[in-house]
Amino acid sequence: MPVEFISAVHTDAGANGPAASARTGFDPDYVRRYARALDDGGFDHTLVAYHSASPDALQLAQFVATHTERIRPVLAHRPGVIFPTHAARAFATLDRISNGRLSVHIISGGSDEEQHREGDYLNKTERYERSDEYIQILRKVWTADGPVSHEGKHYKFEGFHSDVRPVNGLVPISVGGSSQDAYRVGGQQGDIFGLWGEPLKETAEQIAAVNAVADAAGRPHPRIWVSFRPIIAPTDELAWEKAHRTLGVLKEQTSGTESLRHYKTAGRPANVGSQRLLDIAERGEVQDRCLWTAPAVATNAAGASTALVGSPETVAQALLDYVDIGCDLLSIRGYDPLNDAIDYARYVLPLVRQELAHRAATSQAA
Repeated sequence: MPVEFISAVHTDAGANGPAASARTGFDPDYVRRYARALDDGGFDHTLVAYHSASPDALQLAQFVATHTERIRPVLAHRPGVIFPTHAARAFATLDRISNGRLSVHIISGGSDEEQHREGDYLNKTERYERSDEYIQILRKVWTADGPVSHEGKHYKFEGFHSDVRPVNGLVPISVGGSSQDAYRVGGQQGDIFGLWGEPLKETAEQIAAVNAVADAAGRPHPRIWVSFRPIIAPTDELAWEKAHRTLGVLKEQTSGTESLRHYKTAGRPANVGSQRLLDIAERGEVQDRCLWTAPAVATNAAGASTALVGSPETVAQALLDYVDIGCDLLSIRGYDPLNDAIDYARYVLPLVRQELAHRAATSQAA
């Protein structure tokens, strides 16, 4: 599969922090401009994130699809909010609207408090079990020749039929996380598996864990999606100056950001992914080529928060390091979302793609 780039839609110009996708503001003109900048800039996908207080992700994904030509929305979806038969029909409809551009990212939920806000009181293991069943139902509905019935641990229904099908038969399903439950569901069910930006060694270990599950299930290895928040400038020195300015602003924002409250009230985060980022940060602020962990500490690892810091050349090489260990979906979004996306499109994406094209040409020549 080709190496592709993912961004993330932000819903208003003031949403710059690590949980910006959880802001409640919605500025249609800003979202339209942002989505078109990603489309024109050469990004392949854009995450449409989910949070209990944010604008509805399904409608936002449709808005993005309607106002772009080629970028593929990755719709984050939380099982337990709507019934899976409804979801299957809604996703197939959106896939039709977007002419087959939709992917769905299943989020089982890392915070009990956040889950409780929408009436979900399952524990984490149960949530992952439900996600597994949910994905099976989606695919069963999309591929069935007639009415579908199902009786499982979390869902039961009889005789369901949908008149709408995805353009290509199925919608790609992404699963993410850093726990054994996540590896199990991702390896058994995911077309894509999402990871936060950890050092190369730890990332390779997580990829191996997911692939081992896929092998045991007799499934293809899922594509690996890894997320960073690059901070770039013309030189490495200028980039680090910018990084420390960004960190100061970030600390001010997160100290009073309501959208981070579900991570902060319990002290250390409950989800394994955030715990891993904080543990990694304790071992060093800068790791590998230019992975910077300080933003994870500043935000209590509330979401994908580690940065790659340097010139476009340095950051491009760092991204290629992850390609070399098996990551072919590179998620890069900044702390100044729109301006950073424009800069990435101008200065980082071309460098990565040029090197990959050079490698391919060299390999063919050999």
